[in-house]
Amino acid sequence: MTDDVAAARAAAEEKSAFSHAPVDPDATAAYGDHPDQVIDFFAPRRAGGPGPAPVVVVLHGGAWRAPYDRRHISPFADFLARRGFAVANVEYRRGGGDSLAGRWPDTFDDVAAALDALPALVRELLPQADPRRTVLTGHSAGGHLALWGAARHVLPTDSPWRGGSPVTLRGVVALAPIADLAIADKLDVCEGAARQLLGGDEHFAQRQPYADPALLLPTGIATTLVQGRTDLDVPQAVAESYAEAASKAGEMVGVTLLEDVGHFPLIDPAADACAVVVEEIAQLAW
Repeated sequence: MTDDVAAARAAAEEKSAFSHAPVDPDATAAYGDHPDQVIDFFAPRRAGGPGPAPVVVVLHGGAWRAPYDRRHISPFADFLARRGFAVANVEYRRGGGDSLAGRWPDTFDDVAAALDALPALVRELLPQADPRRTVLTGHSAGGHLALWGAARHVLPTDSPWRGGSPVTLRGVVALAPIADLAIADKLDVCEGAARQLLGGDEHFAQRQPYADPALLLPTGIATTLVQGRTDLDVPQAVAESYAEAASKAGEMVGVTLLEDVGHFPLIDPAADACAVVVEEIAQLAW
């Protein structure tokens, strides 16, 4: 495939994923005082399996940058709810302005606080759900945050985020995740977003042990990465590097590689790849 053809297909995939109208949640709750410290909740639209519905926590992507918020992934959250899951779509603070990726430490503060607040909020707002059966999922930068959130119990002992959240995790399904910050930085994924997330050149190496999922292994939590082979935004090499790091740490991480799939079909309800994602989540949740 030529570069022009690959770029055209990637653009078409992105257009399709963003063509869906945002879906309003059934409820929204704050987990802090900042306007971005909120979680949208989607009740299950039907029974998906025996017993109370599992909870899927969704962390959106967008290179940790401000223009991309949780609304763009709400059709995916609704897609999950229509398949029997209770869904928590988490917002968090992102970079200031249009181009800066992430805020340190705010982005990580928010994800940790949201995960800690979730069980009580689920019991209050989604009584038909079981917070003891929770799966974390996230796309791209959100995939990084999902992997990080599941690894809080192996953070360095001086980390303010260490100490697993009350959420009882059944597993993590990370979608085209920026799972290895060093490799992402080397490949200039999302135009330097990984380095910006950690505060730039002067802080990258110092902060990496507190933020890089590839350094927070093993977690002991069932983990699957779903990756399109033709992803131009977050190349397959990033997922493979994380899986290799996990293997060296004595942990097996599943990697589901999808042929002729790029970055955005994984969260596009109109794409076959999205159904594959739901099946991967269901295997852990039920």
